[in-house]
Amino acid sequence: MRKWTGMAIGLVLAIGGAGQALAKPPSTQQVRQLFDVMHLSQMFGQMNAQMAGVMGRAMPCVPSSYWNNFIDAKSIDQLMGRMVPIYQSHFTDRDVAGLLKFYKSPLGQKVITQMPVTMAEGMKIGQQWGRERARQMVGELQKNGTLNAQGRCPATSAK
Repeated sequence: MRKWTGMAIGLVLAIGGAGQALAKPPSTQQVRQLFDVMHLSQMFGQMNAQMAGVMGRAMPCVPSSYWNNFIDAKSIDQLMGRMVPIYQSHFTDRDVAGLLKFYKSPLGQKVITQMPVTMAEGMKIGQQWGRERARQMVGELQKNGTLNAQGRCPATSAK
């Protein structure tokens, strides 16, 4: 009986493993289609404007016009080409088909347009929460004597 149970478990594991082996990665074309539906090239274009401002402030001696094409169509295509294998290693062709179906839907398009705003708002709230939590923890550490009134470790006596 144990022999048959062991063989049955082995068969189930083998079939399960074969199912995983049958999953194939998405094609380059499929991933590129996903990038198009997700409007990645437009997002990279928006990043160019932000990057130009940051670089211009960091290096005022360089004309701002130099940074305007930091991320151009050719570099966007190169970057997306480098991203394709990442998607191919993390998603199957079925996964990408499902993502395409979702992102083509009205809800998927709303997610794409609202995600930058919701992430920015979430980061702001997260930073605020982090500052509040840090103040609370420092207060507790000061109260129990681990930190001094200035929020620093008290000087230890030399031995």
